[in-house]
Order: sequence, then structure tokens, then C-alpha cells
Amino acid sequence: MTRPTLRVVALVPAHDEGPRIGAVVEAAARHLAVLVVDDGSTDDTAARAQAAGARVIRQRPNRGKGAALRTGFADALEQGFDAVVTLDGDGQHDPAEIPRFLAALGAMDEPPDLVIGCRDFRRMPPVRRLANVLGRRAFSWAVGRDIPDNQSGYRLVGRRLMVEMLTSDESGFEFEVEMLTTCLHRGWRLAWVPIRTIYGGPSHIRPTHHLRQFIRATLIARRAMRAGREAATARPKVRQRPAAGSAREIHQATTRRSLRGGPEPRDATPSVEAGSQSRRVTDRRAPGGFRPDTDRQAVR
Repeated sequence: MTRPTLRVVALVPAHDEGPRIGAVVEAAARHLAVLVVDDGSTDDTAARAQAAGARVIRQRPNRGKGAALRTGFADALEQGFDAVVTLDGDGQHDPAEIPRFLAALGAMDEPPDLVIGCRDFRRMPPVRRLANVLGRRAFSWAVGRDIPDNQSGYRLVGRRLMVEMLTSDESGFEFEVEMLTTCLHRGWRLAWVPIRTIYGGPSHIRPTHHLRQFIRATLIARRAMRAGREAATARPKVRQRPAAGSAREIHQATTRRSLRGGPEPRDATPSVEAGSQSRRVTDRRAPGGFRPDTDRQAVR
């Protein structure tokens, strides 16, 4: 029986990447259609991405990588895509490696929910190498299994994981940690592919803030995985998947206790570039419906 062809789009969150975004879009477009979410850039990121052939969503004000990915997920689902390949707009992810993710998508009997690009830590600058090695060990301890690379942003994300992540409260880099935790907690399909390790140019990571948020996300992962194991132990004769929403409830409860600020402002919506009126999105493959993270309009 022939497997149906899955529709995949390249998703590039970008903030002030004007000098680099054009080359990333052009290279990615050799393999997939490209969607760029311009996350509150103050330069010409959106214009250069559009000129290079991407469809662009402008999000105002700057809200963080997690929020940009969530906006991109909602749009991809609305457009009927089955998966996205996420890569950064600063050139640290080589678009020529997109076929590796697509090959992993077709290599399993059932398409994976998450494919993560695994970097070679030995090729990182010393400070980055130390941070990633310690982060990998901490997260592996938290989830009870070896995780080769938990912080890589070069990923393929399947449809049901995109739907699940639309309700995430995270807006920064920790969104990607939660994505991996959700996949593990629910027992969904996970795969890895090797990718090049590229460093150069400015980084948007704030070390102290990133460390604090990573520790918080790791502790949330620890609690979620422990709760799943305890539930399985309590019912040894009943085989069932974790209760829907259990990981999310643990995450949201912990987040409310740890965050000091309030909810994101309601007026933080992407500005209109062109295109059709924003509309309610419904995923017919999942019960109920969902509303995109923000109302938005896109440049085609």
C-alpha cells in the first residue's frame, strides 16, 4: 500500500536577521516552500525574506522564539501541512540538510512526531560546548533516558505535536524544551538525524535568563515524566496512554507559580502585510478546534 505524500513547509522564526535571512530562504526554498515569522524585527528582515521567495507573517511586538514558532504552527495547520521543518534565520542551520529530515519522515512505518537535528558538541566553542553538555545531562536525568541534543532548534515537527503546542505558555527558547517533554510524556514517535555544527554571527540568547528558564523547564519535565511513571505503576494491568492534558496541566501549574509577570498583552498581534482576512482555524483531525496564537494576515 502506497503511503500518501505528506505536505511539509520550512518554518523560519527570525528577529533582526536582515543580513542573513535572504540566503537562508533561498537555500531552504530549493527543498520546501518557506514561511518566515518576523518576530518584531526593527530592520528589513521581512522585506528581504519576501524578496527571497518566502511567505512572511509579521508579528508585533517582539515576543520570543517560542511565540514565533507557535504562530507558524497555527498557520501551517491552517494551510493543511502535515509537518514543518524549523530552522533558524541566522545561518546556523544548513538548509541543505533538510532532505535528512524528510528522509527520516519516510523511514518509519508511522511518521515520527518529532525529528531533532543532533549536533556534534565537540565542534562548538568551549563555553557553548560546556553549556550544551551540562544541559544534555541534566535533561536526560530529568526524563530518565539519554537525550543526545535537547536544545537543537533544527527540527521536523509533526501535525499532532504542533496542535498540542498551540496551548503552550512558553514564549522563549524553553518552548523547544517543552516540545520534547510533551513528545516523551505522551510516548509519541521521536527520531534523530545528524546535522552540521555551525557557529558564527550574533546570538539572541541571554545567558543568565536562558539558564534560569532552562532549569525551570527541566524541572517541569522531571515532574511530568515522574507523574507518568507513577500513573503507570498504579495501574499495572491496564495499558493506556497518559491522560490527555496531564503534561500540560503540570507544566501550566508550575509555570504559574514560577512566573512573575501576567499573561501576554492582547494587543500584541502581527501587523497586516497582505492577504485574506484572519479566520478561525479548526483541525479536523483532532477533537474540538483551536485558535491561532494571534490573529494575523500573511504575505503570499
